[in-house]
Amino acid sequence: MPLKTYSGSCHCGAVRFETDLDLGAGTNRCNCSLCFKARAWFAFAKGAERFRVLEGAAALSEYRWTPPGRAEPFLTYAFCRHCGIRIFAQGVMPELGGTFHAVHLTSLDDVPPDELAASPLKFADGRHGHFDRAPEDVRFL
Repeated sequence: MPLKTYSGSCHCGAVRFETDLDLGAGTNRCNCSLCFKARAWFAFAKGAERFRVLEGAAALSEYRWTPPGRAEPFLTYAFCRHCGIRIFAQGVMPELGGTFHAVHLTSLDDVPPDELAASPLKFADGRHGHFDRAPEDVRFL
């Protein structure tokens, strides 16, 4: 699938955004403790220009977690301070072209279910620091 613009929001509607994603490039699930507890399902918007907060930037709150073995936080997670829905994470990774946003697919308002179902699903063993391969057990991701 080519790059396509999607609209999204938090549950209460205080935060609205748009993002340019290529769902054909795949969606992602990770087993690190944070993604596992949040049941995260995301796609990467590669490049700062591919994710835009349209309304409600003041309603966003952040969470930064430093994984074991790292000196500083790797990602900044943004969620609505009113309804608590996590919308995206932002980080910098050369392998993803620099700045990126990990967009939570469940926060998209206009993605057709068939597009999500057709998107390849990739798994990362973040629990063991192996983001380049799937964990042995993906049943609960």
